[in-house]
Parts: sequence; C-alpha cells; structure tokens
Amino acid sequence: MTAMHTSEDELEAVLAASWEAFEVWSASTAQRRAAALTEIAARLDAAADDLVPIALRETNLDEARLRSEVSRTTFQLRLFAEVVREGAYLDPRIDHADATWQAGAGRPDIRRALEPLGPVLVFTASNFPFAFSVAGGDTASALASGCSVVVKAHSGHPELSRATAEVVSAALDLVQAPAGLFSLVFGTETGRTALTDPRVRAGSFTGSIQGGRALFDLANSRPDPIPFFAEMGSINPTFVTRAADRRRGEQIAEGFLASMTLGSGQFCTKPGLLALPRGSQTLARLRSLTRPATGRLLNERLREGYLRTLGDLVARPEIEVIGERARAFSDPPEPIILMSDVAHAIRDPESLLIECFGPASLVVLYDHEDELLALARTLDGQLTATIHAESEDDVTELIRLLARRSGRLLWNQWPTGVAVTYAQQHGGPYPATTVAGSTSVGTAAIGRFLRPVAYQGFPDERLPPALKEGNPLRLSRRVDGALQI
Repeated sequence: MTAMHTSEDELEAVLAASWEAFEVWSASTAQRRAAALTEIAARLDAAADDLVPIALRETNLDEARLRSEVSRTTFQLRLFAEVVREGAYLDPRIDHADATWQAGAGRPDIRRALEPLGPVLVFTASNFPFAFSVAGGDTASALASGCSVVVKAHSGHPELSRATAEVVSAALDLVQAPAGLFSLVFGTETGRTALTDPRVRAGSFTGSIQGGRALFDLANSRPDPIPFFAEMGSINPTFVTRAADRRRGEQIAEGFLASMTLGSGQFCTKPGLLALPRGSQTLARLRSLTRPATGRLLNERLREGYLRTLGDLVARPEIEVIGERARAFSDPPEPIILMSDVAHAIRDPESLLIECFGPASLVVLYDHEDELLALARTLDGQLTATIHAESEDDVTELIRLLARRSGRLLWNQWPTGVAVTYAQQHGGPYPATTVAGSTSVGTAAIGRFLRPVAYQGFPDERLPPALKEGNPLRLSRRVDGALQI
C-alpha cells in the first residue's frame, strides 16, 4: 500500500477483515470496548510529540492549535469509553406480556434495544487533522457502538494519517481487539469503491457540500442503500437586534471578528452572515478594527476554492467591500468583510448566502426588525444560528424560525467553539448535514451507528444481556412504560 493509493486486492482484504472483526466486536463487552478506547487515547497522548511535527509539515496549522486538537481527540475517546460503560445509549425497553392491553388482542412480551450496524467507512476532514480525522469523533463513536471502522485518509495529510493509524492499531493490538477492527485506506476511488461494497453498513463524512452530496448519492444508489452521515456546509447566520447593537455594538463587533477569523475562517461553524440595523454601532466598530493576522489556508485546493467563491462575491454589484480588496486575495489572505442590503440577500439567497470557507463574512443591513424574519425564512439548513438581543426584545418568532433551520441556537454567544459534551448537537437540516437528526460531535454521535432490534417472545436465556429480566448489566431501562433507574 503506497502513501496515496490502496490497491483493489488490499481493499478486498481490508473489507473482509473488517466484516469478520465486526462479528466479534459487536458481541464484545462494554468493559472491552472501553478499555480499547482509553488505550487509544493514552497512546495518542504519548505520541503527540511525534505526531504534531508531522501535522506541522502537512498542514498550515500552528503547534498550539494542533496540540489542543490532540487533547480534544483523546478527550472524545475517553468520553465515549464512559458512555459505553454506563450503557444508557442502548435505550433498552421491556414490555411484559399483558392480556388486558387495550390496543389489539393483548400485548406480547417484547423487548427492544439498539445494536451496532456493521462496518463503518469514515471519510476524514482536512481542517481538523486529529479531531475529525483518523482517530476522531466518527472513529471513536463507531468503535464505541460495536462497529468496525475503515478510515479513508484525507489527501491533505497522508503521512499524519498513516502515523496516527499506526498508533491506533498498536493500542488495539495491546488490548487484543480482533484483527481488522480498524483499517486505513488511501485514494478517492478507493473510498468510492468501499462505499458501494455490501459489507460496509454506514458511512460518515466531514467536508464540502459537493463532496458530501456525491458520496451521499452513491450510498443511496446501492442495491441496499445505507445511512450516510455527511456534515457539510453552513453560513451560521447571526442576527443582531437594534437594542443589542445600541448597547453592545463594540463588544459584538470584536466578538464577531474574532469568531470569523478563528483558524483563518476554516471552521464549519464560522459566522458567515451578520445581520445589523442600518446606522449600526457594530458596523462602525467593525470598520475601525484592525484585522487580525491569519495564517495560510490549509492547502492549495482549499485556497483555490476560497478565492474562487470570494471572487464571485466581490464581483457582484450589490456587494460592497469593507477594507482593501487586494489583501484578501494575498497569501496568507487578510480577513475581509463584505456588505450588502438585506433586500438583496432575500431576493437572491442562492448567490449571496453561500459559504465562503476562509476569513470572509457578509454583513447585511436592515431597516426594520421584521426583515430579520424574512431573512430567516430564506435560509436553508444550518449547523448554527445566533441571536444577539436584549431581554426586552420580542424575538420569539425569530427563535422559532431559526430552530426549524439549524441544529444549534446561540444566545449572545459565538458559534465557532463546538464543545464535546452530552448535550451537544453538531448537525442540522440539509445542506448542513444529510441526516438532520444526527450529530457528529457529543455523546449522541454514537446513535448514528446503531439500529433498534426488538425480541418478541424469547426465553430469557436467549435474550441479549441488556434485555434479560435480571438486568445483569444494571442499566436504566423503561419497563412496562416506567423508567427504572
């Protein structure tokens, strides 16, 4: 296997081993899965001094960012180990037989829990070479669920992908995980071939709308369509009321600029749209603020895409550029703020309300706050939506509209930080993701790789442990409709 290509024979061996490993791993105990995840985390922490220099060579990210990302990655692994040990993710439900049950002719004994799907194909991201890559959240949650994992390495950091995979494999060998539980493959066509293989039972992706949609369509074109969880594009709109602008304009401007330039604007949660009242204090402050220095974009492919999208935007007659246009096209690019009228954005959202993956954002000016509602109605699916408002503002309808269009709503905060928590939701309606009910960050991410199975009329000794009458796993369960802790 070369650094950039996996042969057909090699891929066949990987997929065969992954299926065999799934058969073993799906039946493994919570303790065994948790031990594997914590061992991977420990070995990645120990290998950070070797991995970070490779990442420095292959990406344009700085050392502090990369080391913090290693810490985030290992935290995720340990958090999923806790989730597995606790077991509530299985959502066990037990209905005992009841001849008096009113719906139908009584109720049979029926018991339901979640079980792993099968081998998962993970397409890694370019902008997070650790946390959304080889050992990132998709891999962690899939292994935690009882699935085997095949990772398609990103072309932007192949050497780092290989080195990270070696660490993960060594950890799994140490805990005697089944051979083939985790594998790494290279090549665009290899990824497409693997996605259509009947042994692959789910896929995940983080990247562009175009790439995610193409893979989603491929997953659905199979004779046996499989779930494909793609996290793709979002402009993450921010709405500022007149009262908030008047009282906190300077603070909002500073927070917005810091958020939109974090990581050189290469975060999928970057606020790419800011709605401000005409005569805005926030806008006045934005005009006067010094643009923070940004680093080079991650790779030439991303840079070309950013410059192409930005060029299309600045060429439009309804767009005004705040600052010097030429510097936005330099290398590294200087942050740029574009400006237009809310009426233009509402009239032509497909041209103006688009993701520009880099240090650029669009400000739209409104006259009446009713225009915020009209703007919200034009939006497609978003990862996040933010409201900056005061206690006296009536934004009930705005909240309702944005909740229908985004996965995470923020109040007087900024969306770029995506904490790894129990309640986190990192996903939203299309095109933010292909599955609006899923999240790729937080403990709920494990649910992507599970499916419900009900057992009706089985003797106790034939039931999976989570559904046995004596509750040997000591799980919280819903029994005859009542939650038992």
